[in-house]
Amino acid sequence: MTNVTQAFLAKSCSLLVSEYLPKIERCLEHLTDEDVWWRPNDASNSIGNLMLHLRGNVTQWIIGGVGGQARERRRQQEFDERTRIPASELLAKLKAVLAEADEVIRGLDADALLSRRQIQDYDVTVLDAIYHVVEHFGMHTGQIILLTKARTGTDLKLWQPRLTTSA
Repeated sequence: MTNVTQAFLAKSCSLLVSEYLPKIERCLEHLTDEDVWWRPNDASNSIGNLMLHLRGNVTQWIIGGVGGQARERRRQQEFDERTRIPASELLAKLKAVLAEADEVIRGLDADALLSRRQIQDYDVTVLDAIYHVVEHFGMHTGQIILLTKARTGTDLKLWQPRLTTSA
């Protein structure tokens, strides 16, 4: 595998799991379940809907489309959902999907990146699919951050590294 391929695959996984997901987690630390399902108006999505949508997108594009594991997706339901699924459940399911996607992405090589797939009625390369998912995840992470700030009026201090305690 080339250094460029390795770098692309590693960076893609890192952005999803180590950059975007922790930002979503930081947001959820400041929100109640009610806040997670708040929407500023009928034309906007709640954080809960966005988390369902991110899970659906990663599942369809990476696990299904790239990894070849058939999965059913009800995309419109991701946006229509109004049941207040607890934030802890949304996060656990998103983490599980990202762990699966991480395995799929890390298992690829340079030839696989240039192979073609039909995903959501698009004819794309595997590289295109990964790039789409990373960009899409980043965009919706930004929306989750904005909704959190709008709802709580809190500076999330996303620029600060998380402090971890060692045992």
